[in-house]
Amino acid sequence: MKFTALLSQVIRGLTSNLVRTLLTTLGIVIGIAMVILVLSAGEGFRSYIVSQVEAFGTNTVFIETRIPPTTKARSGGGGLEGQTGSQAVAITSLKNRDIQDIKKIPNVSGAYGVVIGQKVASYRDVKKNSLIWGSDSDRFSIDSGKLLSGRPFTEQENLGAAQVAVLGFSVAEDLFKDEDPVGKTVRVGTHNFLVVGVYEERGGLGGNNPDNYIYIPLVTAQKKILGIDYLFMMIAQLRDQNLAEGTAEDMRAVLRTNHNITDPAKDDFAVTTQASGLETLGTILSGVSFLLIAVAAISLVVGGVGIMNIMYVVVTERTSEIGLKKALGARNADVLNEFLLEAVVVTMVGGIFGIILGGGMSYLVALIAQSQNFDWAFKIPVISVVLGIGVSAAIGIVFGVFPARRASKLDPIEALRYE
Repeated sequence: MKFTALLSQVIRGLTSNLVRTLLTTLGIVIGIAMVILVLSAGEGFRSYIVSQVEAFGTNTVFIETRIPPTTKARSGGGGLEGQTGSQAVAITSLKNRDIQDIKKIPNVSGAYGVVIGQKVASYRDVKKNSLIWGSDSDRFSIDSGKLLSGRPFTEQENLGAAQVAVLGFSVAEDLFKDEDPVGKTVRVGTHNFLVVGVYEERGGLGGNNPDNYIYIPLVTAQKKILGIDYLFMMIAQLRDQNLAEGTAEDMRAVLRTNHNITDPAKDDFAVTTQASGLETLGTILSGVSFLLIAVAAISLVVGGVGIMNIMYVVVTERTSEIGLKKALGARNADVLNEFLLEAVVVTMVGGIFGIILGGGMSYLVALIAQSQNFDWAFKIPVISVVLGIGVSAAIGIVFGVFPARRASKLDPIEALRYE
């Protein structure tokens, strides 16, 4: 039998009970849509993470304190092995002088230290709980954010522990409403700060939203706000990103010398290049995506079983028709191909609708994320479309072959007698 004639018969069979056909494809539609959504959302979230990392500047290296794996704090309940200092007990060995020594490395174009605290900021009768980000003036040449108004604070103001501040967009908006914050005084904790600048809106996720930060000089934050003499982390910018790994090793050598560490296993810091950080995040995202796709695969299997069950019902309903076709000369292969093609068409139609639904849901997610100022790219990976179509066809073949074989093996005489 010619393929066109066979396809015509299949379409007539499917459209004769349209509601049942649509319900049969529902499991496939949902499963494929979830696969498309997961892969597309994964790409969008990946773009967001990259933008957040790049917000610290391009060609960056992060240096954080961490509990040495061999420290006694491990057995004393202070934290888990290898934790950063911000996650467990305070590690106070990262000092301001480390910044200056890191800057001397040939491939380092700039570096700044960071301390972070939380205080209530107020202006007149308006109050806002804000994160205080203390850093030296190099952050303004490394950080990719731009000022909406005013100026950055200077290194002289940092060294002099001046009480000046640059506000994140949301802080400025919440405290000052329609007023221009520059030149006004905002109270942070128990100290008054002169607002010298305001950042443009940048967006972010949860507590990692720079719009909610108040940026003040590092020394001011250490001496007047937090009462400490150490750093939480450092961020360095490289001249040549191709030399990142070698420069990171130079940084480790400088810090080991400064901290009197001879055994790398006892490092109280962690040096992470932007590339390795993104690679780690990529691995995590891939693992999460795989888990979600595995969950979606269950829906596909359930949909496939549903198609097989419905096809068995269809074979039973059309037993007399099968007998008549065989009596008129139809071969077993003709009957097998007809019912197998019917299962494949059902799943392929479900796959196409699943791709459309998944694409629509992905676009909606991207729109919502972008409306919240997230740098979220809408992208449907080609592999997800290929996967959707391929899986649909495979399910049709795998779950359609058993009822199709049953139909092809029916005895024509017994089939004609069936009522």
